[in-house]
Amino acid sequence: MFWVPLLLLASAVTGLACGRLCLTASRAADQEAGAPSGYELTLYEAAFLAGGPARVVDVTLVAMARTRRLLIAHTGWATVVDPVGRDAMERSVLGAIGPAGQARIAPIRRGAATADAVRALADRLVGAGLAVPDGVASGVAAAVRQVRAATVVVLALGAAAVLMPGQTRGGAGQVPVAVWFGLPLLLCVGCLVIARVEVHPYPRWASPAGRRLLGALSTRDDHLTAVAVRGVGAVADPGLRAALSTRRGPGAAHGGH
Repeated sequence: MFWVPLLLLASAVTGLACGRLCLTASRAADQEAGAPSGYELTLYEAAFLAGGPARVVDVTLVAMARTRRLLIAHTGWATVVDPVGRDAMERSVLGAIGPAGQARIAPIRRGAATADAVRALADRLVGAGLAVPDGVASGVAAAVRQVRAATVVVLALGAAAVLMPGQTRGGAGQVPVAVWFGLPLLLCVGCLVIARVEVHPYPRWASPAGRRLLGALSTRDDHLTAVAVRGVGAVADPGLRAALSTRRGPGAAHGGH
């Protein structure tokens, strides 16, 4: 019976992790309350709910590239053609590019994603009940990681209990030790499966109400809407798609046009 303390520890770790996940998921679900009826998402709002600030920047870059106000090379460099932004998002992108008029996509994303225009967009969506506040969203992600860690702990403790020196397999009518550890393991796996189903496919940014609006947008046959909802993989131009997908570091060679 020396395995009993290990089982108690495994149960405690599982209970704490799964309890935290249920609590944080419940708080995220509460964002559905107060969502307006008949709300129509703008392109930038859809991009934020589907992919966060970086997705908003990507949509802005694609829109500016399509109208030839920004030239984007397949190497991942953006060059300004028209230095006048038509809205706050475009002005944020131009500001992130800087006075030189040329920059790589990665620093543009980082700079524009933290601009005041994106923060104002996020605040507006949170206030409308369509986006999950950053603290709640990060809490759900942390809780999921904790449950995953608890799963590993339960497996390790169960293996230690089964392989413990002097451990007997028990006689008829006795429950095997592995079965006892299977109960907290089943709880961990079940919580992870439920969390996966509940938060898919927009786990980070959209509330349940926001996800419903995004689901309606996904049926639209519009290029920019497709990019907003599905990301740069939906960009039709292969060169532009390659440029927006590049992850080269700052030390890469200058790849102008």
